[in-house]
Amino acid sequence: MMAGVSSALPVRAHDIELQLRARLQPTKLEVLDESAAHAGHSGANAEGYGSHFRIRIASPLFTGQSRVARHRLVYDALQNFIDQGLHALAIEIVESP
Repeated sequence: MMAGVSSALPVRAHDIELQLRARLQPTKLEVLDESAAHAGHSGANAEGYGSHFRIRIASPLFTGQSRVARHRLVYDALQNFIDQGLHALAIEIVESP
């Protein structure tokens, strides 16, 4: 394999959801794969899914945390997916239901 070239499969929304549920105990969670809207853009893959995601999340772990700290918790929870090729992640912190 050439340096910098990954043979990893695209990331799946379901896998992101499972990991976030396990790590952040969200009270609200929505994971949207927006990859198809980015076809042809930097970081998009040939499969048309698994590279660009939007996450809407509420978690008790965010209480008292700054916006940056909340986002860092999400990024840290998903680091293995970032390493697999997740290219773009839009994070929306929402109010608990």
